[in-house]
Amino acid sequence: MAQKSQEKGPAGGTPVVTEPDRVRNVVLVGHSGAGKTTLVEALLAATGTIGRAGNVVDGTTVSDHDPAAVRQQRSVSLSCAPLLHNGIKVNLLDTPGYADFVGELRAGLRAADAALFVVSAAGGMDAATVALWEECAAVDMPRAVAVARLDQPRADFDEAVALCQRVFGDNVMPLYLPMLGDDGVSTVGLLGLITRRVFDYTAGLPADVREPDPEHLPAIVESRNELIEGVIAESEDETLMDRYLGGEEIGTEVLIDDLEKAVARGHFYPVVPVCAETGVGLDALLEVLTAAFPSPLEHEVPPVAGVDGSPRPPLTCDPAGPLVAEVVKTTVDRHVGRVSLVRVFSGTLRPDQTVHVSGHGMAERGHPDHDADERVGHIYTPLGATLREVSLCVAGDICAITKSGSAETGDTISAKDDPLLIAPWEMPEPLLPVAIVARSRADEDALARNLARLVAGDPTLRLERNPETHQLVLWCMGEAHADVVLDRLRAGGVELDTEPVRVSLRETLTVPAKGHGRHVKQSGGHGQYAVCDIEVEPLPRGSGFEFVDRVVGGAVPHNYIPSVEKGVRAQLERGLVAGHPVVDLRVTLVDGKAHSVDSSDAAFQTAGALALRDAAERGQPALLEPIDEVTVRVPDGSVGAVMGDLSGRRGRVLGTEPDPDAEGRTLVRAEVPATELLRYAVELRSMTAGTGTFRRHFVRHDPMPTHLADQARKEHTP
Repeated sequence: MAQKSQEKGPAGGTPVVTEPDRVRNVVLVGHSGAGKTTLVEALLAATGTIGRAGNVVDGTTVSDHDPAAVRQQRSVSLSCAPLLHNGIKVNLLDTPGYADFVGELRAGLRAADAALFVVSAAGGMDAATVALWEECAAVDMPRAVAVARLDQPRADFDEAVALCQRVFGDNVMPLYLPMLGDDGVSTVGLLGLITRRVFDYTAGLPADVREPDPEHLPAIVESRNELIEGVIAESEDETLMDRYLGGEEIGTEVLIDDLEKAVARGHFYPVVPVCAETGVGLDALLEVLTAAFPSPLEHEVPPVAGVDGSPRPPLTCDPAGPLVAEVVKTTVDRHVGRVSLVRVFSGTLRPDQTVHVSGHGMAERGHPDHDADERVGHIYTPLGATLREVSLCVAGDICAITKSGSAETGDTISAKDDPLLIAPWEMPEPLLPVAIVARSRADEDALARNLARLVAGDPTLRLERNPETHQLVLWCMGEAHADVVLDRLRAGGVELDTEPVRVSLRETLTVPAKGHGRHVKQSGGHGQYAVCDIEVEPLPRGSGFEFVDRVVGGAVPHNYIPSVEKGVRAQLERGLVAGHPVVDLRVTLVDGKAHSVDSSDAAFQTAGALALRDAAERGQPALLEPIDEVTVRVPDGSVGAVMGDLSGRRGRVLGTEPDPDAEGRTLVRAEVPATELLRYAVELRSMTAGTGTFRRHFVRHDPMPTHLADQARKEHTP
């Protein structure tokens, strides 16, 4: 493998890659507890990137710079850890395994060109990992599997491989088999299936390579034949299978070359057994990452457009091309300030360069569109929270920039004279609301500052200031996500509490009624005089408000009729029985009286409001609650439980249909009161073992059941 040019950076020998084919961007995915972060630490230590591997429980890993992660003893954010192996820079993107942090996972997938699925030899696999494999398959992303935690008491490599083949497909095959020690339990080496060699790690890394013992040969031969057939089936050489079936011995170099090509195309998925604690398999895994996974040159650049939406031709991963980079993650460090993790797709990013920062398409989540020119200061290669300065970042590589005034997660960085906008990646909608209240006025100021920073870095967090309930609501992905957000706010010096989320209701009148409003006051100077009579009738749902003038004979002077309407509208906003806006009414002004001196605009506004309140006493007021249409995506086996649960939430099931995007899944559609959906994100996940997802949108308001309406009125009564 020819060595390409490579510079040394200014900070402690940090490598600066100048050619994209010397870069590999690999995202590690798997369920929480599979061993992703521990594996990253072991790989960093094995390549000399760090002195010794950290520990997740102790909070000493390179990704544990977030206090919320240390407190929860789980990875809660995307972390980038580059290492150097055989002259190739591998950017390891460690993602959280917990479903609540899917935004960090999506960012890692966006920045990567290949995925390493980490599966515990003792812990099985969750449904979210299976769904993610299907998602990668849809875009032909190259994948490999690392079966980790071989040192665990219940570790079973064969069962783990069989599980992967059942859920991932037949093209998932091991390149090595674990070799047990004399105790018959501990894994001390690997049996190489292609090379037919033993890799003995008894003395640590690097492995001692030798010929297999006689007792190893049967297992090697059987598994090797299956592997060779799988590799040849994906070979571009159509004669290879005939030669193999004809008894020809296929050379090791040919097999390795075809294997690497099949992996890079996303058609074959090698399995490597690894044990981070003992070092078994780490060098073998590094070979897969550097030799089999594709470089950025083999990965399509996401589509781009002008900031005005104008079409642009496709770009390639060319260091000399137009600058297009994307902020895949933004954090705020107390000492450094805003730190943006950036994947460069085209061109070269250099220090002191003036660039254009564009953010579009996230306004509905509290990220308004924005465009700004900014000067890039220093450029760094990140090792977790540690930043090491480099002289440039070439197309295909990942870097960090600091102190950007406007860059948020998902923003595009491009040339100042040719601003571009990269197509955004798909993000799930946050569906768990959490209402927060600052404890003091000083905390309110600190809360506003900290929330702005968190929202800038987390596109799965939506901030809502509800003008009707007057609550500050954070929309999160789940309870763990909410806990982390609250931890980060408190770590920023904010004292806050949570309170029950209130749903915005509406009021209406259910029968026609008449109202009389009389506002007459006499005091020194001009008095106040206004009388009006109105008729009120309910309208169909969604009709809004109508005001009709049927005054005859000038009983209410023409110039005061708009005043009556203004007073009625103001009372509609204030509510009639429980302080909620009133909807779906027609108010008709039929009569009134005025005084030549004491009548005024203010007097008729007051009279109009009084007339509406008078009509409400006879109009049988009712509370209306919002109804959402919900689309729930669940495995076929969970359909009955989900439909029963929706009915228990006062929902009306509209129907079911097979999911067109995934075999074995069903879409359940229903209309459900919004008050019954406040914690549905958590309860659906529990009900379906983490496999269910849903979307919702408002459709209309419907009358609230009497007992719930009475309770809402009591809560409103001082």
